[in-house]
Amino acid sequence: MADAKSPYGFRYIGAKRRTKEDPRFVTGRGRFVADIALPGMKHVAIVASPHASARIVSIDSKAALAAPGVHYVLTGEEFCRETDSLAIGVDTPKVTRYALAKDVARYAGEWVVAVVADTRALAEDAAELIEVEYETLPHVVDPEIAVNADSHQVHPAHGSNVLFHRRFVWGAVDEAFDKAPNKVKLRVRWGRSSTVPIETFGVVAQWDAGREILDVWASIQMPKFPDQLARALRLPGNAVRVHYDVDVGGSYGVKRGIKHTVLVSYLARKLGMPVRFLEDRLENMRGGDMHGPDRLFDMQAAFDNDGSIRALKIRALDDVGAYAGRSPLQLGKPVSAICGPYRIKAVEYEPTSVMTNKTPQEAVRGFGQAPTNFAIERTIDHIARHLGMDRIELRKKNLLKKEEFPYLIPSGSTYDSGDYHTVLDKAMKAIDYPALVAQRDAARKTGKLAGIGISTCLEPSGGNSAFEPLFNPKNDTTTWMDSCLVRVDLSGSITGVMGTSSSGQGHETLVSTVIGEVLERDPASIRVVRADSLNALPSNSPVGSRMAIMLGGAAAGAARKIKDTLIEIAAHNLDCTMETIEYKDGNVTVRGHPDKKMSWDELVAIAHRKYHLMPQGVEPGLQAKFVWEVPTGGVLPTPDGVAQIYPCYSFETHIVYAEIDPATAKPELKRYVCGHDCGVMINPDIVHGMTYGGIAHGIGAALYEKFSYSEDGQLESGTFMDYLLPSAMEIPSVDIVDHCTPSPLTTFGQKGSGEAGYLGARAAIANAINDALAPLNASIETLPMSQDALWRVIAAAGDGAK
Repeated sequence: MADAKSPYGFRYIGAKRRTKEDPRFVTGRGRFVADIALPGMKHVAIVASPHASARIVSIDSKAALAAPGVHYVLTGEEFCRETDSLAIGVDTPKVTRYALAKDVARYAGEWVVAVVADTRALAEDAAELIEVEYETLPHVVDPEIAVNADSHQVHPAHGSNVLFHRRFVWGAVDEAFDKAPNKVKLRVRWGRSSTVPIETFGVVAQWDAGREILDVWASIQMPKFPDQLARALRLPGNAVRVHYDVDVGGSYGVKRGIKHTVLVSYLARKLGMPVRFLEDRLENMRGGDMHGPDRLFDMQAAFDNDGSIRALKIRALDDVGAYAGRSPLQLGKPVSAICGPYRIKAVEYEPTSVMTNKTPQEAVRGFGQAPTNFAIERTIDHIARHLGMDRIELRKKNLLKKEEFPYLIPSGSTYDSGDYHTVLDKAMKAIDYPALVAQRDAARKTGKLAGIGISTCLEPSGGNSAFEPLFNPKNDTTTWMDSCLVRVDLSGSITGVMGTSSSGQGHETLVSTVIGEVLERDPASIRVVRADSLNALPSNSPVGSRMAIMLGGAAAGAARKIKDTLIEIAAHNLDCTMETIEYKDGNVTVRGHPDKKMSWDELVAIAHRKYHLMPQGVEPGLQAKFVWEVPTGGVLPTPDGVAQIYPCYSFETHIVYAEIDPATAKPELKRYVCGHDCGVMINPDIVHGMTYGGIAHGIGAALYEKFSYSEDGQLESGTFMDYLLPSAMEIPSVDIVDHCTPSPLTTFGQKGSGEAGYLGARAAIANAINDALAPLNASIETLPMSQDALWRVIAAAGDGAK
């Protein structure tokens, strides 16, 4: 079947094509960490603390060491002595973080002892024989208590539970609030959830004592993973080889696994045996350091009678749990889109990152942007309700217009391009908005609680890391480059090489499509491989919706070098200038002289075998590397907190129709349309797949998913019996409406899309549920809006009406 034509005028980019990755997955030929089986491999089981906060008095492992098949029992005392603390995103040197607790366990589920045995089952049996004596300590699980100076301190050496606090003021905020005729205040809560992928984290490590190299296979999605691993193990960087050719069974941020890998690598090196650790589901959800943001917002808005928003005040309190990796930085990304897609001239932002005795937080899809989108969109709906104004009319009044781009927001980021009104209009047309309003009103007349929700949100993409020095001035990094190598062999076959892992984003399809577009060769014939970290090119991994921009730009740059070399070879042999060469399908002719031509095969043969026909100074062989720096990168934030953090901004409009059964409070999403503009889509099917998945993720987090804790710090939802995931029965049919506003900053006009769907879904669903509750004069501002929570709100509204 022939490929569908690209709507953008390209040959391959944007055309509907089969992905390169899917055949191995649908035929069961993927290669995951669980498929790595090295000779003599041993297995790890974990002993976890049952207490939210406790002193480790003693550990008795004699019985475990005597158990069948057991090779070693590792405690925190030895491990913390022989390794270094994991990296922390902010400047908090006294908040140390290791894979195993030493002296004090700080959350229920924290790892205390690791057992190595011939099989996982034997390791688990031995782990049950280990006797740990604990002395329970005070604990804190409420971030609003933890932030107080007199609260129990999770890390007493730090002197506070606050990891980061700063008040940013961009523009004349107080003046705007003083002069505005209208103001609203609200408090909203973003509940703790995650992506809980099908594959839990897994890692295999093997130490080669003869070569002094540590080989690692891990299901990772993490920037600077080999560097952080080497640092924690006190090894030189070139003694660690991370194999990126391992398939990752889902992530969207949570597959950090650095503590798992340091632990397993230490054991492999000490024992001289390959060692594997695969989390079970409880270990993953309770002690895997993979929870997402747990954030409380106090929002204020100042606005005119016509709905023009003058200023925002945003206070965000984020509960990161007992330790901090990069989690405090999730409060930094929202700086890049702090006023959303709206024309708001002044913003005050006061983020606080606080520790509690809970499982640590890590990066989850959107890296902290989705909670801020939710808070802003709830604020927009409150403004509309205050004014008695139509919510869509209010949005249209404040949305930036396409002629205003590029647009500089108060916090220092420039939005590259957009056409927000058109995307909103397309979504409204696709869902037939007037008919939807009639459907809602008709449902209300029958006694149902029915509501329509709208969200208009941004997806910052292609991050340049400026949030790191913004939140930690000692970290003066200004680049987050990515790279690609393109090689053409003697047969004329093309190979693209990248140095990163993939967890379903379709990087092989991305690289082959881009190289094929530049060299005008069929992407189906282009092989894409992953180098290991000792052979790899610089990369910062697939985070921040950046790989279409960064890896795509790098692949294009390397392919262009190859193309330029071919044109130079042709010009030299055809006795003409490079400017007169016409390149098509890899073959060349001289403009105006069609008889003067050379084929792809002839050019490749010269490059590889016929040095006497090569231009002077041109290297033989056809291989080129290109390192692509983030557009708009390379600049540190100013002292007053002005920063360009992301170069590109995708936009999405969500329109949701929901009904709630007033008797049972069960919510049901009946209609769902998402208007989406991520610039040029390199592969539409991949973009749509990520958007569908993101919406499903957002539905789960809005209505079902939550890591709940008891007052004594116990995780109450550590299995799928209690942590509810939506099934196909809860996900409605979703229509995606595409629009394209190309970015002027990227190679083909592409923007990021990996976080699409999720960044606006929760906000739209919350607005739909609250529209449904409006006739009761009730609202719910805490996520997830579970059936139980809705029942309580509806019951309270009914009691209040009596």
